Amino acid sequence: MSNEPVPASADDLTREVVDLMAGLVALFHREYEEAAAARSLTGAQAKVLALLRRGPMPMRHIAQTMSCEPSNITGIVDRLETRGFVTREADPQDRRVKLVAATEAGQAATEELRKTLNFAREPLAALDETERTTLRDLLQRILTGANL
Repeated sequence: MSNEPVPASADDLTREVVDLMAGLVALFHREYEEAAAARSLTGAQAKVLALLRRGPMPMRHIAQTMSCEPSNITGIVDRLETRGFVTREADPQDRRVKLVAATEAGQAATEELRKTLNFAREPLAALDETERTTLRDLLQRILTGANL
């Protein structure tokens, strides 16, 4: 048996895996949107807060990561700033660039949201640690191969 990947167009198993992953993504998005709404956040606002767990970042980078226009991020950040969840700071290396940073309240909201997401806990609980490790490693390989 060859280790060469089979072209997706010729592989029924690949199509089935892609369909299953799409189902998981849809389930995750639905639960994420519901959890965000329960905290009076839009899904986009919750995603921006989640991104900021990595640390302050330029608004342009947030827009690129979320695959949307910078003007959309400006509105999202405006609303998060009004609620006290984020601040805007000048980048010390380039004062023309604004960095968005989560406040303590924003970090707490993100952590609370993450704790309420059952998607990751319940379905993955059916897998033992070895299976979860294998799944993680395979997903990392897929994402690395996609240059993400």
